[in-house]
Amino acid sequence: MRVIGVSEFGGPDVLREFQVPPRHAGPGEVRVRVRAAAVNPTDTLLRSGAQAERLRDVPPPYVPGMDVAGELDEVGEGVDTGLAVGDRVVAIVVPHGSHGGYSESLVLPARSVVRAPAGADHPAAATLPMNAMTARQALDLLELAPGETIAVTGAAGAFGGCTIQLAKADGLRVIADAADRDRELVRSLGADVVVPRGDDVAARIREVEPDGVPAIADGALLNDRLLPAVRDGGRISTTRFFTADAERGISYRPVSVREYAQEWEKLDRLRSQVDEGVLDLRLARTYPAAEAAEAHRALAAGGVRGRLVLEF
Repeated sequence: MRVIGVSEFGGPDVLREFQVPPRHAGPGEVRVRVRAAAVNPTDTLLRSGAQAERLRDVPPPYVPGMDVAGELDEVGEGVDTGLAVGDRVVAIVVPHGSHGGYSESLVLPARSVVRAPAGADHPAAATLPMNAMTARQALDLLELAPGETIAVTGAAGAFGGCTIQLAKADGLRVIADAADRDRELVRSLGADVVVPRGDDVAARIREVEPDGVPAIADGALLNDRLLPAVRDGGRISTTRFFTADAERGISYRPVSVREYAQEWEKLDRLRSQVDEGVLDLRLARTYPAAEAAEAHRALAAGGVRGRLVLEF
């Protein structure tokens, strides 16, 4: 079985093809014939060695990839999610060792796999699971009620865009940041107010909300630089596991999408929100799986709006 991964850590050029033994679905599992795997910033952390510590006792190859689309080709005993062999599906993947999304075939917990959005081809469908589930978890952690206001940083990115659309579906008012070239994109995603992005975005948010916002979903990795934008007792959802002692009763709420990897009902709801037109699938470009290094270089160059996807 072909996978794309690394045996040593480094830049994009360390990505290459490996052959690993095939696996079969056991009880509570399904096997997916992968047709497309999205490329996410977290994949570059695995490739570069930023996550090497947790792989210390695991033999290579190390295969990135957290979301895939394809067809079911095996269903194990005891699976009760209503899926059958031949169904088109999407799945969220927790990579470990040679188990990762950049694979021709994956065995996964059945609760990590749902039917693909209707009408979406495999590359577009593969853009859904990880970013949308991360956005869903961020909103759940922020615990806002309909009518309240959320600020979203990194709003033009995949996580930010999903967060805006899901926040609007939850009945929230959204303040979002954008560079000049992305203002119309961010408005089209549903943001009520768009402010200039940058290290001073907290001041721009305060200009809109003089008392501060109750919550921020931080896709721009600004972390504690956002504190001035948050009212007393407010909340900031952070990525890359950032947390710290805050002030004025403000709390950081780190997002770890791995905790949602088997939240089948939430993933299936996201699928239905795509079908309903609430949530967009944002595909930027596809690459043959053998050109994974080129996809990583394109991601590192910046400016990608939507997701890059590898096709198997």
